[in-house]
Order: sequence, then structure tokens, then C-alpha cells
Amino acid sequence: MGLLGKIGTVVRHATKRFGIEIAMDLGTANTLVYVKGVGIVVNEPSLVALDSRTNRVVAIGRDAQEFVGRAPASVLLTRPLKDGVIADFVASMTMIKGFLQKAFVPRLWINSRLVIAIPSGTTQVERRAVREAAYEAGAGSVHLIEEPMAAALGAGLDVGNPAGLMIVDIGGGTTEVAIISSSAIMYCESIRAAGDEMDEAILAYLSRNMRLEIAPSAAEAIKVRIGCAVPPEQEERMVVTGKQIGGGGLRTVEVSSSQMSEALEAPVDVILDTIGRAIENTPPTLLADIQEQGMVLTGGGALLHGLDSLIRRISGIRAQRADDPFTAVVLGCGMALEDHGRWPGILTS
Repeated sequence: MGLLGKIGTVVRHATKRFGIEIAMDLGTANTLVYVKGVGIVVNEPSLVALDSRTNRVVAIGRDAQEFVGRAPASVLLTRPLKDGVIADFVASMTMIKGFLQKAFVPRLWINSRLVIAIPSGTTQVERRAVREAAYEAGAGSVHLIEEPMAAALGAGLDVGNPAGLMIVDIGGGTTEVAIISSSAIMYCESIRAAGDEMDEAILAYLSRNMRLEIAPSAAEAIKVRIGCAVPPEQEERMVVTGKQIGGGGLRTVEVSSSQMSEALEAPVDVILDTIGRAIENTPPTLLADIQEQGMVLTGGGALLHGLDSLIRRISGIRAQRADDPFTAVVLGCGMALEDHGRWPGILTS
């Protein structure tokens, strides 16, 4: 049975009983949607394309991404979230509703139970905006879970254990460094140095050192392919085409992993400093647990080559990536959705 067939079976069964249960990682860069009994059904960019003349939605997600660098003057591209929180309420509501429409037959998600991951540092006003956007999109009940807790669950950590756990979740808009014990976040710091800032650092490096202007999507591709936290033993190279700054049209250059290590030094250093502050603020008993078990890296930024070994060298604590860093948050949301009685208090209404 294909994915659509599985969704249909779950929907028919759930609707008869108590409604559909959905988890969502509403990220600055990407949004992932998880359906109980099915798994991840949406994984697309958090992007909305609007017709400025009619205020009509032209496209969302992957379809909207097709307009990047090609959109006519009448089409506005917007990312509804900034640094992990809602920056444009209407666009956020539209995007949530659009992704649910992609996952289901129209309106079958109405009155569903929805769990959404949010950064731990969000204010009550920001949390209320997330809830209201989800209700406006048609959810019947909305629960929130802090991203570090969801990431820890999705990485397979036993968050209910009194032993201290350390999670470093490097998303698109924010990096969150958290200490968890007994189903509670004991310490957390959220910073902007994350995937987006890494992309911006690559753009700035190429502009400054090579007088080359490239698209943000090209910077992300460079980061994914040859981005690294430390210069690798074996140099890797990548050919990049961009616009010559100051005139001259298109130009093709070759960039190396060592150059990208230099470009990414500033955001990586900020992440290292944040990890250092977390260690300084952790009680000795919990720190001893973390020293024994190591810390876990989640989020797309955890895939940056050499970051785990650099963290270990600087902090003295072993760092390891989750099995699937990119999906850890939404999988953790799904676990909280399916077995919330096991971890009381981690979901808020």
C-alpha cells in the first residue's frame, strides 16, 4: 500500500474514533509534518509565494521555491517564520493550512489534534501566535513542545531519566543548546547562529574574496556538499557559477572545503561559545552524566563536516550526531503525540 493509501486508511479509522493526530516541525527553513500511524508526509521549504496585486497565494513550499530568483515583480516570496518564530501571521496560517492540504484530502484535517515544536526561548505572545495560526488553519486542539525536548525524543534519548542529557539542535533559524533531566529542560540557550547564518556567511565570503554574487540556494548547496567546521585532511572542491560583482556577467569559480571552513568560522565559533556556557551553567552531577554519555547533535546543521570532532576537542565532551538529525524534531513531536502519558508536562496547551 502506498503512502496515500496508508494516509486514507489512518484518516478513515481516526475520524471514526477521535480525529486525526498530527505533529509539525514548523521551522524557519523547512516544515515537516508527521501523521500518527503513517510517519512523515510533508518535508518542504517554509516558503510562501503571494500575488501582491490580489494577495492570493500562488504557491507554498517546494512549489514556491521554484520562484526563487525567477519571480515576476507581482509575486512576493516570504518566509513566514524568522529565527523560529512567526514573523507574518497571515502567511504562517496560510502555510500551515497549505501543508495540511498537501497531506490530506481537503478539510479532513479539520478538528485534528496538532502538536507543534517551538524554540524554547519563545515568549507567551509568540506561542499564542503559533496556536492562533494553527487554529485559524483548522486544527481542533493545539499543543506545543519545546524543540530541544522534541529533538531529544526524536534522537532516541530517555528524557524521563534523572540523568543529565545534553542536546545541541542546529536548525535553519536557531541553534538551541539544552540540558534535560527528568522530562524537564534544566538549561537552554537559543541563538541565531544556525543554518541560515551559515549560508549568509558563505555568501559574504564569496562576495568579499571572489567578487562573486550567488543565489542563497547555491550557498546552501555549497554548505551541504563541502561545508566544514575544520579544514579536512582531504581537500574537496566544487565549481560555482555566479554574477561578477561590478559588471562582467556570469563567472565560474572553484571553491574548496578549506575556504568554506574559513567562511563558516564565525557562526561555528558562536555555537561553540554557547555550548561552553551551557557546560559552565550545568550542575556538577548532571555534568558528570553528560561527560559519561556525551552530547547529541540534531538539526540539519549537525551534518556540517567535522563539527562533532571540533566540539569534542574544544569542550572535552564526546559529541555524536543523531541517526537522522534533520527529522529528529518532528519524530520527537510524533513520539510525544503518540505516547504523551509517558512524559507528563512536556506538552503545553
